[in-house]
Amino acid sequence: MNLQERLKIAEKLGSYLLSNEEEWNNIKERAERENAWFTKIFIDTAIVNIADNFLGKNLLNEWASSYKVQDTPASDKNIGVVMAGNIPLVGFHDFLCVFISGYKQTIKASSKDSILIKHIVAKLTEWDERITEYVTFEENLKACDAYIATGSNNSSRYFDFYFGKYPNIIRKNRTSVAILTGTESETDLANLSDDIQMYFGLGCRNVTKLYVPKEYDFVHLLEALKKYEFYFEFHKYKHNYDYQLAILMMGRKFYMTNSSIILTEDSAIFSPVSQVNYEFYDNKDALAEKLVSNESIQCIVGKGHIDFGNAQKPSLTDYADGIDTMKFLQDLG
Repeated sequence: MNLQERLKIAEKLGSYLLSNEEEWNNIKERAERENAWFTKIFIDTAIVNIADNFLGKNLLNEWASSYKVQDTPASDKNIGVVMAGNIPLVGFHDFLCVFISGYKQTIKASSKDSILIKHIVAKLTEWDERITEYVTFEENLKACDAYIATGSNNSSRYFDFYFGKYPNIIRKNRTSVAILTGTESETDLANLSDDIQMYFGLGCRNVTKLYVPKEYDFVHLLEALKKYEFYFEFHKYKHNYDYQLAILMMGRKFYMTNSSIILTEDSAIFSPVSQVNYEFYDNKDALAEKLVSNESIQCIVGKGHIDFGNAQKPSLTDYADGIDTMKFLQDLG
């Protein structure tokens, strides 16, 4: 397949993802049944973001053009891709990067999110049987020429052991933070609630830590976060909430809650599901400079940074861990 054929079929995929075809709806329902964290609303949200921000014709053409992607890569390589499964189709961007670059890829899909990506590849193959030459799925990745692996800090050690001698991108745990000034509007706080609670807070682009000025009034934020009080209908989330609340109460630690999410003062940037940590700051500019250099932070949300409500809407060039996946692939040649 030449570049234009790859771009065209990717664009066609975008239209399919937004369609109401019965087969596609059945696949989404099956993905929800297989993973209780993948609710219909979040599967659809992830799909719309992919279609709108990754698969538009102009977006794809400009992206490929900026890297001077050739019809055929300078070398014939097979890329091993280990996908995460914390949110729906979180590994799709890696798949797209390798596909548009023209390399072959062998994917190890997460057991938590295999249904959607495997159906997408099957649909592409249905449209063009040559896709079978470009994409395969395996449980164990061996004899690949390079690797892109996403996981936790713990799994990254195993990835490094097995893949370290090959060209690689190995990703670890990351999370996102927000810097508030106290002047945010109701709309800003409503959008921030999406940054915090979308996908139950399980994504690396979810805000798990807030930095606020001294004397910050949390009342309006807690009110805005009631947007997601329906989470209590999901037993997995409610179990996390009850557990974290009990831990704080037994530890006699100060906390605030609107009965659906917990806010507590804590220096850690990572927080468990249903809880968001906060910390007070004195100097906003000094804080921002410090956070930018923190390798565990994926996004900084706030005025002068990523706009409220946009943390979960990455573009084609918002690469995970700040590592340019397309450049990595281009350099393999």
